[in-house]
Amino acid sequence: MSNILFVDDDCDFLEINARFFTKEGYTVKISSNPNDAFYLVKSFHPDCIILDVMMPGLNGFELCKKIRSFCTAPIIFLSGRTGESDKIRGLALGGDDYLVKPYSFRELSARIKAQLRRYTAQSNFNLIHYPPLTLDLKQHKAFCCKEDLLLSNREYDLLLLLATNPNQIVTFEAISNHIWGVYSENDQKTIMVIASRLRKKMASYSELENMIETVWSKGYMFHTKQEYIK
Repeated sequence: MSNILFVDDDCDFLEINARFFTKEGYTVKISSNPNDAFYLVKSFHPDCIILDVMMPGLNGFELCKKIRSFCTAPIIFLSGRTGESDKIRGLALGGDDYLVKPYSFRELSARIKAQLRRYTAQSNFNLIHYPPLTLDLKQHKAFCCKEDLLLSNREYDLLLLLATNPNQIVTFEAISNHIWGVYSENDQKTIMVIASRLRKKMASYSELENMIETVWSKGYMFHTKQEYIK
């Protein structure tokens, strides 16, 4: 079963979640100290990280940024803050999902399973080619002529979804379900921010500039004349 790491300064919260998800069959580690959690990620190799935002000293956003320097495991933020700007900031820093407290165990469990399914499915292939664009599914990276596009996890996930559905409209609902495992109309603005950043990075390369089209009020389309998967 998968390894899960919970990081939160509330020890009671950690113990309650550890008991529940251990019963669910996961191997669970907990940490109430963000600095200790950073080193625990390196030794425990979690398949999913559940990370509180508001912690003293090193907050969840800062810890996420440090973790992303070496780890691609999905990160789900937990926070009592409901502002859209916090959610967008978390996703932009490399988070994979954002869940507002209080939440149900069933919802968190469903979101964890959605993230694990997505990353497992990606590992079944090696490379997707749309020359000069290449997506490396093991490294979770995209390249143009072997140059790393330096995409965030969310930007990469969006590009991967579009690239595996070429020349088709991929709706906001489909994108939300792919990235977070659930759909909410409120996710549309977040998706638009992610797409804007992705298109800006791709526009740095003339060959990739017009590969992604915005389909007004519906979603996005990935344009290509050739495809092969290895």
